Amino acid sequence: MNFHEGEILYINKPYGMTSFGALAFVRTRLSRRLHVKRLKTGHAGTLDPLATGVLILCTGRATKQIETLQGHTKEYTATLQLGATTPSYDMEHEVDQTYPTAHITRELILATLPRFVGDIRQVPPLFSAVMVDGDRAYKLARRGDNVELQAKPIRIDEMELTHFDPESMQMSIRVVCGKGTYIRSLARDIGQALGSGAYLTALCRTRVGDVRLEDCLTLDDFPSWLDSIDIE
Repeated sequence: MNFHEGEILYINKPYGMTSFGALAFVRTRLSRRLHVKRLKTGHAGTLDPLATGVLILCTGRATKQIETLQGHTKEYTATLQLGATTPSYDMEHEVDQTYPTAHITRELILATLPRFVGDIRQVPPLFSAVMVDGDRAYKLARRGDNVELQAKPIRIDEMELTHFDPESMQMSIRVVCGKGTYIRSLARDIGQALGSGAYLTALCRTRVGDVRLEDCLTLDDFPSWLDSIDIE
């Protein structure tokens, strides 16, 4: 492999690590193996720290492909807790409000989900990397600034209910979507559409384009994989 000329690597990002942290882990070991100070490396699509799954890394001249790779269709599996919300729409923050759930049934969920399939508009999470007047939204939110984000057009190609537990009020979905979709915002919007609230308790990106989770290296396996390959 020639990492200077450009290679594309598929990593299964672990829970609790930022996408940049995963990139830095890989870049440090590649740079050490290549005896360079800092190998040019980038990632094609950020995953939240509390999300896992497919993270595509590009090295050298392959970084020119990042924009194209970011445009590929993505697939996620997500678990939602119904009846409550958090400021970040996931478990990064504590529950801030609770809502009734007695009226929520599997039938109501199945009737509601199709409303989110197709070309829709979505307001990104306040705790996100969206740029607002030159600053990241999450920085403004943590500073306590009053920020109003604008809805953006997105596309959701498929959405499937894979599990619903009426006792715990947890539901799981599989989502196939286009660039710019925030699954955290989708959780918020589904909760509202059900006449309640919702936030993410688990999220995994299972596919980007044709790259699936089973095609990815874990960070635990990466050092031994790197030792085993031939490098030009």
